[in-house]
Amino acid sequence: MKQLKLIFLISLISFTGISQIEISGLIKDTNGPVSFASIVLKDSINTIKTYDITDQIGSFILETDKGSYTLEINILGYKELKKQIVIENSQVLEDIFLEPSTEQLDEVVIKNRKRLIERKPDRLIFNVENSIAASGGNALDALRVAPGVTVENDAISMIGRGASRVMVDGRMLQLSGEELVTFLNSIVASEIKKIEVITNPPAKYEAAGSGGLINIIYKKGVRNSWKNSTTVAYNQNTYNFFNVANNFLYSKNKVKLGLSVNGNIGAIREIEDFITKYPNGPWDARIKAKQQKDNLSGRISLDYDVSKMISIGAQYLGNFNRPDRKDKTITNIFNSTNRLDSIFDSSGKNESEINSHLYNFHLISKIDTLGRRASFDFDYFDYDNKLKRDYIVNTLSPDDNFLNINQAAINSSNQRIDNFSGKVDIEHPFESINLSYGAKLSFIKTVNDLVSLNTITGEPVFDPILSNEFEYKEDVQALYLNASKEIKKKWRMQVGLRVENTITEGFSKTLDQTNKNDYLKLFPTFYIAYQKNENNDFSFNYGRRIKRPSFRILNPFRTFTNSSTYSEGNPFIQPSFTDSFEFNYTHKEVLTTNIFFSTTSNGFGTVFTADKENNIQAVIRRNYYTGYKGGIGEIYTFNKISWWESQNQVFLIGYKSDFDIDLDAEPKNGFQLYLDTYNTFSLSQSTKLQVDLFYSSPYKDRLLDYGERYGLDIGIKQGFFKNNLRLSLYVKDIFDTGSMNNIVSEVDDVEVNYSSNYSRRFFRFSLSYNFGNRKIRVRDRKFGNDEETKRAN
Repeated sequence: MKQLKLIFLISLISFTGISQIEISGLIKDTNGPVSFASIVLKDSINTIKTYDITDQIGSFILETDKGSYTLEINILGYKELKKQIVIENSQVLEDIFLEPSTEQLDEVVIKNRKRLIERKPDRLIFNVENSIAASGGNALDALRVAPGVTVENDAISMIGRGASRVMVDGRMLQLSGEELVTFLNSIVASEIKKIEVITNPPAKYEAAGSGGLINIIYKKGVRNSWKNSTTVAYNQNTYNFFNVANNFLYSKNKVKLGLSVNGNIGAIREIEDFITKYPNGPWDARIKAKQQKDNLSGRISLDYDVSKMISIGAQYLGNFNRPDRKDKTITNIFNSTNRLDSIFDSSGKNESEINSHLYNFHLISKIDTLGRRASFDFDYFDYDNKLKRDYIVNTLSPDDNFLNINQAAINSSNQRIDNFSGKVDIEHPFESINLSYGAKLSFIKTVNDLVSLNTITGEPVFDPILSNEFEYKEDVQALYLNASKEIKKKWRMQVGLRVENTITEGFSKTLDQTNKNDYLKLFPTFYIAYQKNENNDFSFNYGRRIKRPSFRILNPFRTFTNSSTYSEGNPFIQPSFTDSFEFNYTHKEVLTTNIFFSTTSNGFGTVFTADKENNIQAVIRRNYYTGYKGGIGEIYTFNKISWWESQNQVFLIGYKSDFDIDLDAEPKNGFQLYLDTYNTFSLSQSTKLQVDLFYSSPYKDRLLDYGERYGLDIGIKQGFFKNNLRLSLYVKDIFDTGSMNNIVSEVDDVEVNYSSNYSRRFFRFSLSYNFGNRKIRVRDRKFGNDEETKRAN
């Protein structure tokens, strides 16, 4: 540990960003800006390196490496423009003027636009700003419609790969479960440029996340301009909520500023169903809840070019959430003859206050003119969740007569998470190979203090059995080295190694119990690609990942829903490790064959167990399995018709597991068929129609059977006043068939069937207005904001 810290400090002192070069500009004609023009950058062998689409003020941004390129600009109604450029540094190009085409058309053909979904060798890119489904929503809504990503209750995962970790602008969020969902609800979708779905991340990224990484990337302002976007949205399910968001971006000379604020007010409906089949009769529980979505969030970012060599910046994200909740649970208890024996009638109310703050300071610098770059990030994150829950469980007779109070309490909890991290990333190119390396230190401390007052008698009485104080600390020190090389412009190879040392300590003050872990692990990565010609690309990659248990899972305390149902953590849970292999073949940039396989060792998860004699249901956590997943998928982009773009995926996935401990249950192995199709129809230059469909077959994995799911979403977007004003209408899950359902577990001969629906079907109306200044007069247009770039990690 001391050696890792020393290396980190030496790197911190010796080097001062890591970034690609960024070029930007404006596309115009004699009447003003040209929107929706396609900007393509090609290398010397005519391979597309990157591309963009101009926005409503005609601006574009391209990110690439040094070199000589051909800049191609295309849009219907204008002559194609090709321009040779040599890129050495970030720069703002002179305004580019297009000439009208003399060709006459018999019908209206829609202009080019950036694809909704892009495929790259190591990731999928979902362009949120082009999605009708994400209009007026938040980051969680955007993730719900990202291809291959599922968001169910408090879990975010990739199809066939498992739970994923989430980053924002390349910075890992030290949150999971309910805390992560709450935070993502505070990020408005209109601020997001794109979402990167990275199935097998390279060594420079943290090794956490067996299901890969999801990177949410904010929009950046165009140089020497300012822009403001205001969005108002109305969402209707059983209940409704309103959203108002404003995003302001400003850039001039050496300064780039971003300000945003987002507010929600209203509520959503939550439904959960549990059917537990005991030998002496089933218990059927249905939970209905009204969950408030009242919150206010804001973001401030500032970047400044100190010189041509150094840029510094800071960022703050704040979230102030009041997710109060009212719920009612009816549990029908049947006897062995399937006749209703009694009823648990539970009513509860939560008063919540959740505040979080994320602070970032970063420095990006050129070390020399040979391409060496370095970046530093210092982050501090704090999360505070204060909750007061008042609930009562009454026992009723079959004819609804009161019998007794089964349980009643007021629980007050204060949960706090503090995380500090610092990292340095170095890019060090040589003539024959490109090296990148870096280090990171991360320190997490969490405190969970629960005080329970028994109120069965009507007077609050402190209950030491149900009160709990738990502290958890996690320190991670990491180093990585990555090397890449291009061979004869046909082969590209990359190899990396990340080493992470993890020290954890969990202390239950209530149980006077301390559990410690200290482990050093290696995480290799490998990537190789072959471009046979411009129509055929092959690639293979391998990576090793770790999944660490959250502090909630490690908390050994037992919490009760009623006197017969409880949930319990396990301080002895160990991390699991996943080795992933992936092969891709892409034909003509429209058809990709994806073959993947992964193995998970020491896997942990939730197990439903039961005391059959006393009808007690327990939810526990264990390291219990070795898992195998594999599949083959076809991804096809249809763009042969100018007014119709279709992105399609179909996957066949196999699941197999072996249990490492005796659970009195058989592993559930099987296959899953998953497909989705995302279709955008351009009805006119300013009218877009989106129709999306997904299907997931029933399948089995580990301890669970999963039911069939499918969903149809339809949205339409209409632009006014040169697309500065945009109206969107969107209906999600029209048939209300996309929620998790019929999830069946059978352990100790007791079957549990679970289903949930968290307002998956809803209607959204949103209105967005953009305005700004196309060009701000600057002192030195040639350099502008040359050093500010997208930061690689």
